[in-house]
Amino acid sequence: MSETTASLTTAASVTSRPVIAESATPRGRRARIALRGLQILLALFYAFASALPKLIAHPSAAEGFDELGWGSAGMYTIGALELAGAIALLVPVLQSVAAMALSALMVGAFVVTITAYGGENAATPLILIVPLALIAWARRSSNTDLLRLVRRRA
Repeated sequence: MSETTASLTTAASVTSRPVIAESATPRGRRARIALRGLQILLALFYAFASALPKLIAHPSAAEGFDELGWGSAGMYTIGALELAGAIALLVPVLQSVAAMALSALMVGAFVVTITAYGGENAATPLILIVPLALIAWARRSSNTDLLRLVRRRA
């Protein structure tokens, strides 16, 4: 292989890498910091604004779940799932899986909002899916780390 071919092959393999996940450039560093900030913001939202009212049985949350016919068991279950997802968003090996799981929860919230509440505030879960999908994609390399960890434990 000639030097030109080797340098082209090396350049092609470097440009195919995701910039957000591995770049040491200032732009890549800023992107990683912004992504981590987004994860922290979403984790705070899910923990305090979404899960906490369900876990402390705030009257507005209890009323909504009673209206659905899910009662307190459904309310506590959804609250616990949201809290677990919020915590997992901050754990490096779980961050991509957490974003995917919270996205699935938001799909369920969208369906419930459309069917039970006539579409009132149906855009909220869809809006939250966008940054969650970005996190799941940008942190996808953590999935291989998680899989490697699980295989090692098995």
